[in-house]
Amino acid sequence: MKELTVLLVEDNDADIILTSEMLSEIGIEENLHIAKDGQEALDFLHRKSPYQLTDKPDLVILDINLPKLNGKEVLGLMKGDKDLAAIPVIMYTSSHHENDKVECYKKKADLYLTKFNSFQEFQKTKDSFKSFLESKFN
Repeated sequence: MKELTVLLVEDNDADIILTSEMLSEIGIEENLHIAKDGQEALDFLHRKSPYQLTDKPDLVILDINLPKLNGKEVLGLMKGDKDLAAIPVIMYTSSHHENDKVECYKKKADLYLTKFNSFQEFQKTKDSFKSFLESKFN
């Protein structure tokens, strides 16, 4: 798989660590950027200060429950912006609500995954991430 630049939008430090570890096991670690709220994510994507020199990400991993702007709002703004619409977005959330899933897919999320609560779920989630990345970037 090619080297990817990934923006992880997550406000929970424990989830950042677990997601980073999972991505590392898949082989993504060198170009992982973190935004802790929806506005910071948009600033990063639009390369506003202090992100002027960052590369546009190849992939965005987006939580739903975020401060300032929630993940569904960020997703809608991304997919409505011609400069950002082509970036694949994985919604990665603790929400098991079917209406959240449906709404995210209506807003053109590329994949909707729920966060894991066990080692078995970790393996399944990691496999889903890996399959998606291989299908998009190989």
